[in-house]
Amino acid sequence: MTPTRIGIAHSPDSDDAFMFYALTQGILDSSGLEIEHVLSDIESLNQAAFEGTYEITALSIHAYAYLADRYILMPSGASFGDGYGPVVVANEKLSREDLAGETVAIPGDLTSANLALQLWQPELDTTVVAFDRILEAVQNGDVVAGVVIHEGQLTYSDMGLKAVVDLGSWWKDETGGPLPLGGNGIRKDLAPELIRRLSELLSGSINYALDHRAEAMNFATKYARGLEDDPVRSDRFVSMYVNDWTRDYGEAGRRAVQLLLDRGHEAGILPEAIQAEFVDLG
Repeated sequence: MTPTRIGIAHSPDSDDAFMFYALTQGILDSSGLEIEHVLSDIESLNQAAFEGTYEITALSIHAYAYLADRYILMPSGASFGDGYGPVVVANEKLSREDLAGETVAIPGDLTSANLALQLWQPELDTTVVAFDRILEAVQNGDVVAGVVIHEGQLTYSDMGLKAVVDLGSWWKDETGGPLPLGGNGIRKDLAPELIRRLSELLSGSINYALDHRAEAMNFATKYARGLEDDPVRSDRFVSMYVNDWTRDYGEAGRRAVQLLLDRGHEAGILPEAIQAEFVDLG
């Protein structure tokens, strides 16, 4: 039989590499499947999802609000900021009021970082800058401030930049819960038994990485931009976004996703009310 081709796409960062390690490196039994492993920045993946380009793709929760007709969220693989998250940085200490009317660099219109930013301060303008150039854009004065994601959340101070707000910390204060940032979507048009098998494989890959941490970190560190030679901070970053929330959303995690979608709609940022859907593994 011809293997079923499955495109699996995620961001080129260490936490995603860590969770997909066992699945993409042939450790798990994926017989009958031809895995195509694709690395791309999250905003490019968000845009590709509108065409259904990949069977499995990392998605911003913000983007999912526009893609719920095409993708369903897999029950594992989520990235939550539990009291931490994307950080708004500037060259000097600024307040929320200071940014009213100013232009802030964001890593993409459909990123959850942008949704959280607009909920925090709706009276600002945004400009899209590649996520790995935002620190430089702020430092050079191209923008007053920028929202940093991925490893930049741990390295911005190395460039002398100051935190204006940690959006995950702010969200925790506002809601008492974690800030949902990203998840993995699987195309709804796949056969139900294939959706189930792929969801179980992803859960198995995450559990394998967490249970064989040193082995998976050795692989993931290659993707730790700016932290390749800093194993302590690299491990800390992976721990921030691959943990028990990643094994399974749980009821609390699912409620957190729904709350972010609801708040986005209530604020007029999301045009439609969306009910989040998750693969049910029984």
